[in-house]
Amino acid sequence: MKQFITNIVENLTFVLEFVGIVAVLVFVALTAEKLIARRNGEKGRILTARKTAMIGMFAAIAGVLMIIELPVPFAPPFYAIDASELPVLLCGFAFGPVAGVLTEFVKIIIKLLLKPTTTAFVGELANFCVGCSMILPATILYHIKKKKTTAIAGSAVGTLCMTLFGTLFNAVYLLPTFAVMYGIPLEGLIEMGTAINPAITNIVTFVAFCVAPLNLLKGICVSVLTFLLYKPLSPILKVSHDGTAVQRGRAENV
Repeated sequence: MKQFITNIVENLTFVLEFVGIVAVLVFVALTAEKLIARRNGEKGRILTARKTAMIGMFAAIAGVLMIIELPVPFAPPFYAIDASELPVLLCGFAFGPVAGVLTEFVKIIIKLLLKPTTTAFVGELANFCVGCSMILPATILYHIKKKKTTAIAGSAVGTLCMTLFGTLFNAVYLLPTFAVMYGIPLEGLIEMGTAINPAITNIVTFVAFCVAPLNLLKGICVSVLTFLLYKPLSPILKVSHDGTAVQRGRAENV
């Protein structure tokens, strides 16, 4: 009974931490978007009915893509790569940082509805936080000045942030939490890495040789695909309610 109560408390604490992280990231995105709008002299609501609908659509696509995971040869099987950040970044470029973060969050909810967690929600938290570490800087930089160069720069900075943050977040929080919630010694997780790469001997080398390359590869792939798809999709994304193209959208270079 005592162990049961302890497990409930641990799971509740984890959920509250997850909700707190979501709230902080939404606040950061909202603040950034308001500052950008003030700088650019733009007015209007952060979220409109159309934006909300587009967030739902892109999140649904991202949720499905999150289920389609591909293993990587340099990491243990509980790490895999997916393309779920692609629709999130497209939505963020089109509608702003707030839309990006909300799409990332709704994506997680949809994924859980389609496929229950197999990692005690640690994998979902990791996907959300690490995804936002790319989406936020990339969309903020792009919306400061909407040009092809800032889109490329934003994607590059976002990929770098995701690689660094994902590596540190795994080492400091996610892997220890995963070990506690699954009752697996941290050394056991490291041994799974050692079996793939003998150079992995501790938590530092584990994240350096497994987590960092995974996030770097994902960031590069998502950035390249976004760059290829955003321009063809932009006429659809920038269509107003009456079916005409948004004039500001026509002036954009990307």
